[in-house]
Amino acid sequence: MGLNQPVWEILIARETIEGAGVRLHRAFGYHEIPRFDPFLMLDDFRGDSPADYVKGFPWHPHRGIETVTYMLDGLIEHGDSMGNAGIVGAGAVQWMTAGSGVIHQEMPKPVNGKMGGFQLWVNLPRSEKYHVPRYQEISSDMIPVDTLENGSKVRVIAGTYGD
Repeated sequence: MGLNQPVWEILIARETIEGAGVRLHRAFGYHEIPRFDPFLMLDDFRGDSPADYVKGFPWHPHRGIETVTYMLDGLIEHGDSMGNAGIVGAGAVQWMTAGSGVIHQEMPKPVNGKMGGFQLWVNLPRSEKYHVPRYQEISSDMIPVDTLENGSKVRVIAGTYGD
């Protein structure tokens, strides 16, 4: 699909509450799965008020998927049943492959009064659903950036863009 393709559909993100009371906007999820597979869900979890997100996403299980979290502002503290723990800040990515199963938690924290990011759930192929779980943090300085002619910037988290 090229850059000059027509827009097929505009989805309106729905307000929802997840985790222990985190207010977020779901760009797509349950009802859109057949159209977006292997992408299962995309959440925008920005918040102006800490009360909307500080309770976070306490211990919960995942299996057979990958979660990719990109932080815009603030940070998120991660811990999991494999012994991984870390803090992912603005411009960085947390990538967790749940594979055969993992229990983890993600706790958002503000920095200078701001916190926000996006989380994408990706369905693993059947052949990879029972692989050993793995976790990685990708710092902002590890992510390649391409500046377009109009000054816009593209950050490449997976795959390639242009050259």
